Amino acid sequence: MTKEEQGREKPGARWATTESELSGEADQVVQARDISGGIHFHGIGGERGGGERAGGERAGGERGAAVPRQLPSDVRGFVNRSADLERLDLILEAGTGSRLSPVCVIVGTAGVGKTSFAVHWAHQVLDRFPDGQLYVNLRGYDPGRPITPEQALERFLAALEVPRTAMPEDLEARAGVYRSRMAGRRMLVVLDNASSVGQVRPLLPGSPGCLVLVTSRGRLSGLVARDGARRLSLDMLEEAEAIALIRGLVGDYRPEDEHAEVAELAQLCARLPLALRIAAERAACRPRMPLRELIADLRDESALWDALTTGDDDEADAVRSVFAWSYRALPEQESRLFRLLGLHPGPDFGAEVAAELAEIPVSSARRQLDHLAGAHLLEQPSARRYQFHDLLRAYALDQVRLEEAHETRQAAVRRMLLWYLQRAGAMVRAVAPRTAPVPLVPDDVEPFSGHSEALDWYERERPNLLAAVRGAADAEFPEIAWQLAACLHRVYAKLNHFDDWRVTADIAVPAVRAGGSRTDEASILESVGKMHAQSGRLAEAIHVHSAALDIRRSEGDTAGEIASLNGIGIALLRSHRLTEARTHFGQALELAVRSANRAWEAIAANGLAYTFAELRDYGEAESMHDRAVAIHRELGDRGAEGDALHCASQIKRGAGEVAEALTAVETALGIAQEFGNQAWEAWWLVELGRVQIALGRADEAVDSFHRAAVSQRRIGDRGREAVALDATGEAYQLLGRHKEAMAFHGRAASALRELGDRWALAVALTNLAEAAAECGDPTANEHAREALAALSDFTDPAAAGLRARASALAGE
Repeated sequence: MTKEEQGREKPGARWATTESELSGEADQVVQARDISGGIHFHGIGGERGGGERAGGERAGGERGAAVPRQLPSDVRGFVNRSADLERLDLILEAGTGSRLSPVCVIVGTAGVGKTSFAVHWAHQVLDRFPDGQLYVNLRGYDPGRPITPEQALERFLAALEVPRTAMPEDLEARAGVYRSRMAGRRMLVVLDNASSVGQVRPLLPGSPGCLVLVTSRGRLSGLVARDGARRLSLDMLEEAEAIALIRGLVGDYRPEDEHAEVAELAQLCARLPLALRIAAERAACRPRMPLRELIADLRDESALWDALTTGDDDEADAVRSVFAWSYRALPEQESRLFRLLGLHPGPDFGAEVAAELAEIPVSSARRQLDHLAGAHLLEQPSARRYQFHDLLRAYALDQVRLEEAHETRQAAVRRMLLWYLQRAGAMVRAVAPRTAPVPLVPDDVEPFSGHSEALDWYERERPNLLAAVRGAADAEFPEIAWQLAACLHRVYAKLNHFDDWRVTADIAVPAVRAGGSRTDEASILESVGKMHAQSGRLAEAIHVHSAALDIRRSEGDTAGEIASLNGIGIALLRSHRLTEARTHFGQALELAVRSANRAWEAIAANGLAYTFAELRDYGEAESMHDRAVAIHRELGDRGAEGDALHCASQIKRGAGEVAEALTAVETALGIAQEFGNQAWEAWWLVELGRVQIALGRADEAVDSFHRAAVSQRRIGDRGREAVALDATGEAYQLLGRHKEAMAFHGRAASALRELGDRWALAVALTNLAEAAAECGDPTANEHAREALAALSDFTDPAAAGLRARASALAGE
C-alpha cells in the first residue's frame, strides 16, 4: 500500500483495537453501534475496571491493557518474622468484603527491615491481586526532597495508561482520576518510606478490592484514626532470627564460628537487618579472621561513636557504628567513591556518572560499585543500576562533607552535572535533530545510536535529570540549570511530560536570569509559552510569549521576534481571538519578508490562512495558503506542506468546494503517516470528519472523530481531544442519536471548562443545548445561557451565528 493509499484508508479499519481508550474516568458508559460495520465500542466510558483476567480480558470488558508489575524483586536471605507475616495475612483476610481498600501501616525504626518485610510478604500474595501492583519509594527520609503526592500519582496514572495531559495539575483532581482508574480493580499498592499522612492519603484507592501497604518510621496516626488503617510495628529481630540471618549470609565461608560470638555480633548490630547484612558480609569476606577480632574492631568503633553522641538512640548509634566500621575497612578508592556518591541528587545511578564524580574510568567505577554493593553499602535494584538505603546516603553525605574540601565537592558536582547536560544534549539531537544546540554541549559529544536508544536513556534517567536541574540551581551553577532545562524542554514537548516541564521551567527562568543572556532568557520563556499552549493554558501562553517578544525586540533579535509573534498568534488562534491573531501573524509575515527568511514567511502566511478561514474570508485565506504551500515546496518541507494542505481543506470546505477539500485533507493525512506524526494525524482527522459530514457521510465521520479523540488522548492534548469528542456528538446528532450526542458534548464541555477555552466551550455548550432540546431534557435552556455567557467577548461572523443558535435555545 502506498503512503497516499494509507491516507485514503477507511477510518474504521483500525478502530476496533483502540476504541476503549476513550473510556472516561467517571462518566456513564455510552454503548454505541458502528453504523458502517456493526462494531460495538465505548464512546464515553465508565470506570475502566480491573486488570487482566483469564484470556486477557479486563473488568469492564476491555482487553489487552497492560497490567502494572512494579513490585521490586523478593529479598534474598529473608528470615522468619513468621508471626508478623501471619498478622499481615489476617489483615488481608479482615479487609475482604470491606467497602474500602484495607490499609496496613508497617512501622519501625530505621534499618529494621520494613521494606524487605513488605516486599517479601507482597510476593507471597501476588495471586490475590491479578490486576497488578503499584510501588513507589516516597523517599520520606532521604537527605534530598521526598516524592510529592503529585509525582507519585503521575507515576501511578502513567502505569494505569492515563496520558500525561489527562492528568490534572490539581492534586485533588489528580487523585480523583486515580481513584476512578482503580475502581473495580484488585491491586496491591506499596507506598514505601512515607514520612507523613499527607504523602499517603491522596494515594489511597477509594473503593474495595485493593490492599495498601505503607512503610514508615513514624506512626502515621492520622491514617489509623481517619482512614481505618491497621498498624503493624516491626521490632528488631529476635536473637535467633538475627543469628539465622548472619549464618545464612555467611554461608560456608565461616562454618566454625561459635554461637555465642555470632550472638554478640548480632547484639552489636542492634539486631537490625541493615546492620546485620553489612556485618555479615564483612565477616564473609574475611573467612580466616577470627570472629572475635572482628567483634573487637566493631566494639572499638562503637565506643568511639558512643563518645561522639548523646546516647539517646542506641539503635541509631549501633547502625552508624556498623556503617563506620565497614566504611573504614574499604580500600581508599572505594571509600572515596562511596562518599562522593553522597553528592548525587537522584534516586539511582549507573557507572558512567559515578566515574564522572570520582574522575576515574568507567570500568574502574563499575568494579568499585560492584564491591560496594557486595558489602551492602549500596543496593543494586537492577543490572548496572545502584542506589543507597536512605541511612547510608545520609552517612555518605556526612563523610564527603567531613573529608572533602568545599572546592573538591563543587568540582565533583559540576563534573556530574555537566555529564547529565551533555548526555541530555546528545539525547535531544537524536530525538529532535532540528533543535538549536546549547552552549555547554560540545559538538563532538558522543551520540546515541538512534531515536530508540536516546529515549530509553531518557526514561531511565528521567528522575535523575529532574534532580540534576534542581541540584544545579542549589549548587549555584545556574548556567547548567537553565541549559539542562532547555534540553529537557524539547523532549518534554514531544512526550507531554508536563509535571517535569513545569518544575524545570520554574527553576530555569530564575537560573537563566542569573547565568544567561537576555537572548537566552527569551528562549527559555518561549519554551514556557509552548508548555502553556500545549497544555491548553492559552492565556498563560500569550502572557509568557509576550514577555519573550519584549526581550527579543529590545535585543534586536529578528528571528526570535518572528518566533514569538508566531507563538502568540497560535495561542490567539486557538483561543478564537481572530483579529488579534491576524495582527500577530501579519507582523510576523512582514518581518520574515523584510529579513528574507523564507521558512518563517511560509509559516506566518499559513497562520494567516487559518485565521482568514476562521473569519470566513475564504478569498484571503486561499491567497495566503497558496503563498505558504509554494514556499514549503520550494524549501522541500513536506511536513509543513501537510499542515498547509490541512488548512486548504478547511478553506475549500468553507467555500463549498467539498470534493477538493476531501482531496486536500486525505493528502495531508498521507503526509502525516509518511512522517509517523501522530499529532498531525490526530488533528487532521477532525477535519476529515467535518468534510465527511459535509458530504453527507455522518457514519464515516463518527469513525474519524473517534480515531482523532483516541489519538489525542494518547498524545495528551486535552483541548483537541475535547474538540474531537464534541465533533463526535455533532455526527451523532445528524444520525438522530441525541442521547449519545449529549454524552459526548457534555464530556467535551467539562474538559473545556477546566481548560478555560471559552470559544470551544461555547461551541460545545450550544451543541449540548441542541441535543438536550431534541431529547426534551430541561437542561437545554441552562446550557444555552452558559454558552451565551462564554460568547460575550467574541464578535466575528462565526460567533454571531453561534450566538443566534444559543439565543434561540435560551428563549432570548
